Order: sequence, then C-alpha cells, then structure tokens
Amino acid sequence: MDIQENFVNKVASSGLITFNLEEYLNQGERVVYDIKDNLFHGLMLREKDFREFIKAHDWASYEGKNVAIICSADAIVPTWAYMLLANKLKPYANEVVFGNLETLETILFTKALAKIDINAFAGERVVVKGCADIYLPVSAYVEITNLLTPVVKSIMYGEPCSTVPIYKRKD
Repeated sequence: MDIQENFVNKVASSGLITFNLEEYLNQGERVVYDIKDNLFHGLMLREKDFREFIKAHDWASYEGKNVAIICSADAIVPTWAYMLLANKLKPYANEVVFGNLETLETILFTKALAKIDINAFAGERVVVKGCADIYLPVSAYVEITNLLTPVVKSIMYGEPCSTVPIYKRKD
C-alpha cells in the first residue's frame, strides 16, 4: 500500500509578517552611573567637589556605551548635577538617560522603532514575535503596537503557529 501525503505549511502560506523586536535591540553595553558616589557624607552634592570630579574623571571610558544616570541614595541632588553629567557623557556615550536600566531600555527601543517605515506594513497581518531569547521590555511591545495599529490589517502576538489576537481593523 502506497501512502502519499502532501504536507502544506499553512504558516508559510498564511501571508503573516513576523515582526521580531530582537532585531531592534541596541547592542551597546548598558551601564548605570550612580551619582551617590559623588555625595558628601552620602547626603548632598557639594558643587565645588562635584565640579572638580567632572574635570578630572575619564569620560572616554563611556565610549559607545548606553548610560542610565540615577541616584540610589535618598539625597539632595540639584538638577544641574544631572545636566553636567549628561553634558560630559554625551560626547562619548551612545545614549544618556535619567533613570534606571528599564528606562534606558525603553528609550533605546522607542528610538529604534521610530526609525521604522511603518507604511511598509500597511494593510498587512502582523505577528509580533513573543518568545525572545533575550530580555525585551514590555514597553517595546506597547510601542510597536502603537505604531502598527493605524496602518495594519491585524496585529497578533506570539508565533505564527500559535497567536493571540491583539487588533483587527474593521473594514
């Protein structure tokens, strides 16, 4: 008895476009600059000491890195101190933000996704890939949903073989 079966790859013929957020991950190293190390007695920032530190510090060590500036101490830190840090870091760092690593990741993804030609997805059925090999912030999924919704026919989450519907345009 000769059994011949034709397998049809329904996923391949479905017309779905997979959007992989991992492709938009900035590969630069992430570092935190904690201003607490510049505090006088761990309580407050003294301008003279801080300005001396700013002049003497090797800012080139941040070359190509993504820097999140925080103060983990409950201290008095004037806004200008963060501005001075950003000013000194920016010529070397890829990105400088105020906030923790989650904030940094959110901003990196927001900037990367803003460069996408969203009109290339006009009228398409898009699956935003759900299983990542690396950490992706929820904010990246929210941002790509916000960008795609006005132009796509539908958005799904997951893998093409198993999706969760997110949005479907009603025409």
